[in-house]
Amino acid sequence: MILTTDKSLQTDDEGYMVDPLDWDESAAVQLASTEQLTLNEDHWEIIHFMRRYYNEHRVAADARFVIKHMANEMGLGKRAKSRLYQLFPYGYVKQACKIAGMRRPRAWSTG
Repeated sequence: MILTTDKSLQTDDEGYMVDPLDWDESAAVQLASTEQLTLNEDHWEIIHFMRRYYNEHRVAADARFVIKHMANEMGLGKRAKSRLYQLFPYGYVKQACKIAGMRRPRAWSTG
């Protein structure tokens, strides 16, 4: 469980949210702090993209969709993949999915 300024969030044993619908930006800040990350503008762009994708599809976005978004919408082109792993150095699933409030995608690698 993680405490935010206005509520507590139910997390599983690995620190992923049990219910992605409980997520908000204060939850993201708290989840990021457990990963020793301070969120910047690029982090937020990715997190908000992931949340929009989740709201539309009801599943976490695969890293390839995030990388495509970064390449096209953030103007990173071929640098997108390396930038994703600069922002989330311990991996997309381990950090980006967790901070965006996703359940741990069990079928994915930890990359």
